[in-house]
Amino acid sequence: MSKSDRNNPRRSSASESRYSLFEFEQEYPDDAACLEALVMRLYPDGIFCQKCDRITKHHRVRSRTCYECQFCGHQEYPMKGTIFEGSATSLRLWFYAMYLMASTRCGISAKQLERELGVTYKTAWRMFNKIRSLLDQDEDEDGPLSGTVEADETFIGGKAKWKNQGRPVGKGRGPVGKTPVHGMAQRAKDGKPGRVVAKVVPDVAERTLLPRVEAKVLSASVVYTDEWPYDRLEGMGYQHLRVNHSQKVYVAGDVHTNTSKASGRW
Repeated sequence: MSKSDRNNPRRSSASESRYSLFEFEQEYPDDAACLEALVMRLYPDGIFCQKCDRITKHHRVRSRTCYECQFCGHQEYPMKGTIFEGSATSLRLWFYAMYLMASTRCGISAKQLERELGVTYKTAWRMFNKIRSLLDQDEDEDGPLSGTVEADETFIGGKAKWKNQGRPVGKGRGPVGKTPVHGMAQRAKDGKPGRVVAKVVPDVAERTLLPRVEAKVLSASVVYTDEWPYDRLEGMGYQHLRVNHSQKVYVAGDVHTNTSKASGRW
């Protein structure tokens, strides 16, 4: 008898793939899982209720793509401000399209997306261009960032095994199986669109992130961050303002690090 379970196929441990179709189907089996993943990405610390003026528990509204505050009924739409806003296409198809475009080595056309997703060519073309607008961003495009810039770090991919183990890999390296990414967002000004740059980094330690800020952001710019690990920015010639996430402060007037997350570009 074969030792393999044909009803539960798994990616071979000898495969060089870091994320295959097997992992995609397990992680995103339906639209609900995709929406939940989007919420976790956009609101890692919980959803901020504008009426309650604090982070509160929000429940998913049945048959709708929104979450409702359990105290005041305020509704938050996670897809608003992202490339998914206003689309009637299944969120899982969007996720699968992103998977195909990011994992196909030689690129993929809108016509191929049409065949893979089973949508009309018009829909595939729109999805293709929306997704490509995010993938095409280049750190060196249009020179350094300036004005008001948000800087933040996050961890993406993998399975959150650390939740069971109760400990991270190491200081600044994040949870097991997660990839650290550092991003900076220049806010829109005078009718001009904002810009976002993001890059995979080896860790989120001060020695790694501060040189990236110095290389990509013009001196004398206003830089908004959370509390880690940007203490020395003021002495580097920047106007530095922060929000203390550890003290449950996520927005202080105009100071926050939510722009790039709300745009769906992390």
